[in-house]
Amino acid sequence: MRLRSLFMVLVAALTLLATGGPTSIAQNPVPPGRIPSAPPQGRSLFNMFWQIPEKPAVQQRQPRERVAPVQRRTPTRVVVRDDPVIPKVDVNHHVLVIGDTLAGQIAEGLEDSLGDRADVAVVSKAKADSGLVRTDFYDWPKAAGELLAADAKVMVGVIILGPNDRQVIREGDVTHEPLSERWLQLYKARIDAIASAFSARRVPLIWVGAPPMQNPRLSADLITLNDLFRKGAEAGGGQYVDLWGAYVDGENRYTATGPDVNGQVAKLRLGDGVHFTKAGARKAAHFVDVVIRRLLEGAPTQNVIALPTSLETGAPLTPELQPGGVERLIDRMVSGLPADLQLVPVVPPRPLAGPILPLTGAIAGSGDAALITSVQEARGRGDVAAGLDRVFGQGIAPDPRPGRADDFSWPRN
Repeated sequence: MRLRSLFMVLVAALTLLATGGPTSIAQNPVPPGRIPSAPPQGRSLFNMFWQIPEKPAVQQRQPRERVAPVQRRTPTRVVVRDDPVIPKVDVNHHVLVIGDTLAGQIAEGLEDSLGDRADVAVVSKAKADSGLVRTDFYDWPKAAGELLAADAKVMVGVIILGPNDRQVIREGDVTHEPLSERWLQLYKARIDAIASAFSARRVPLIWVGAPPMQNPRLSADLITLNDLFRKGAEAGGGQYVDLWGAYVDGENRYTATGPDVNGQVAKLRLGDGVHFTKAGARKAAHFVDVVIRRLLEGAPTQNVIALPTSLETGAPLTPELQPGGVERLIDRMVSGLPADLQLVPVVPPRPLAGPILPLTGAIAGSGDAALITSVQEARGRGDVAAGLDRVFGQGIAPDPRPGRADDFSWPRN
């Protein structure tokens, strides 16, 4: 019986080991909305020998919240100018710029160059494709007089024309070929008409010569027109500004690049070979700006008071301002002083040096006696004179003396 009971206990123990032991029937209830986890895998005799790894529990990934993308703003480019822009306040002078598209570009350059003058404003009245030939398209001699009459603040005028004038001029039913003799006469008359419009208003005129062009034939014709511009402007009291040398190379040929106003090599002309770039227009305006500033410095300011003058002679009516008026005023001022008035004598200024007398010349007030009669007397007599004659006459150095710099003798103990 005992063996049988022992055998039954052993079988029961082996059965428990094989099945992994009793599992708990009463498990915790699963809360709603939650996925139940897999029951734990019990230990068995098979697992004890082969060690099968347990499967990891699968965790559900939580969905990520989407974040709206951040829009990056493109940084605004800030242009820093070396020269401050002075606002135009109390403008007293207008610079009237007329002509073709080159004139409009020069006007933009003048606005930049005259930015430091708060009392000067640039007024651009340029007309594209205009010139002095097609008066039916735009009549510049007539327009110049109208613009000057409409603006009383114009203190100087600037004009540039020429590239659009290689056309025939019509005189009634007759047409004249460009640069023919009659064509040049009519063209010069229109130049003189513009110069007369400015001189009649007493407004200085700056006539800017056309620069060289990429087309060789056009450049050759502009040389002739520039000569007419120069003569017409100077005859009317204006000034002529030559731009030719600023836009050619060392061989006097057209070049699209060159030094700008800062001395740096830059592109000065556009691809059409006619118009300026921004750097080229600024360079052309520099030559005009020099003349304008010279006129501004010579122009009278508003604080100057006009003095009354004589209609016949134009001399001032004030006696003190007439020739010799100051001297007569001083005479009238001192005429009432008493006769016994002792005025303080004026000490004459001391000269920087006295009279120069030669050593061998005669002494004033002592007859014909000279200051020095001979070189021997100048050197003296006796041992001193002999030593001087030995050194300076014969060139023999004096004997060294102990302790002097020329004594090279070895010291004795």
